[in-house]
Amino acid sequence: MSDFAIEANQLVKKFPARPGTSNPSPLHPSPGGRGDGGEGDSEGSRKLKRRHWPFGRREPKAMFTAVNGVDLQIQRGEIFGLLGPNGAGKSTTIRMLCTLLEPTSGTARVNGFDIVKQANDVRRSLGTLLAGERSIYWKLSGRENLEYFAALYHIPQPIAKNRVEELIERMELKDRANELVEKYSTGMRQRVAVAKALLARPPILLLDEPTLGLDPQAARRLRELIAELKQEGHTILLTTHYMEEADLLSDRIGIIDSGKVIALDTPEGLKHRIEQKEVIRLEVTGWHDEIADKLKSISGIENLISRQEGEADLWEVNMQAHNSRAAIPRIVEHISGNGTRLVNMNIVKPSLEDVFIHLTGKALRD
Repeated sequence: MSDFAIEANQLVKKFPARPGTSNPSPLHPSPGGRGDGGEGDSEGSRKLKRRHWPFGRREPKAMFTAVNGVDLQIQRGEIFGLLGPNGAGKSTTIRMLCTLLEPTSGTARVNGFDIVKQANDVRRSLGTLLAGERSIYWKLSGRENLEYFAALYHIPQPIAKNRVEELIERMELKDRANELVEKYSTGMRQRVAVAKALLARPPILLLDEPTLGLDPQAARRLRELIAELKQEGHTILLTTHYMEEADLLSDRIGIIDSGKVIALDTPEGLKHRIEQKEVIRLEVTGWHDEIADKLKSISGIENLISRQEGEADLWEVNMQAHNSRAAIPRIVEHISGNGTRLVNMNIVKPSLEDVFIHLTGKALRD
């Protein structure tokens, strides 16, 4: 048995690109513009369309690389956070590791089993919760879902019955276990999905954005559950769009961008990388792009990110600076006037999100 729960070596996944674009679309070209057979189409694109790939089984020449040489070694019993902007390759990596996608090249082992040659053994080692997929049946009750999947996992009926009851109790579903899932809140559905992933008591869990769309209370309860599962000995590969969640839960974090792992360390180790920089955080009203351009032109200012807060015209603006004392007078000068008002300003210690922005130039949801 390997010392690592998950190992990936130069894992690559390529998809056919739409004609005239760099985006993957195995089945359908874009409906308009380039690639629609009109004026902007190249001769090669028109030939590609005539092949009717994939039904004609001819692979197009243009390929999009979603995952580009990922190396990972995830230790047994740790929570490993995998972070990246939208489209960075996180979910594609997860889907290869759980055998839903076959890699174009490279190898990976899960619980010591090869994801291509020993796919059934890999599946028996995993519990998965994938973002954006309805993994339970809404026309069944919570209990019926768990009983159904226990049967699919070939768990003997007496054991399955006890295990279903244990999970219903643990997930705080007892009072509504016999109601249809369609009547559940999003948080309750997610708890049923997690219970389903735990039915076969797998050593490794792949949790792809498990708290996405949950209210704060439901998200907190699920984070507590993830921490409990680690204490029970599970290895957990976690992707999330919430930086505080990754910082709180992860023993180590890998940051992936453009299909490559560009940083891998503990949360504190990652934050240490930019300790020499200061983070200036502003709250302003009347924010507009012209001011952003002016602030970016200030010497020593890097990685400016702005986002609208809850109020209609309140914006949070974060930027990194080598010398905040020198930069602040220029910042105030540029913000004054033009209908913009500075509400608050702070100098804060770099957070995990600041490290992410420093490494990728993007916020996590970009």
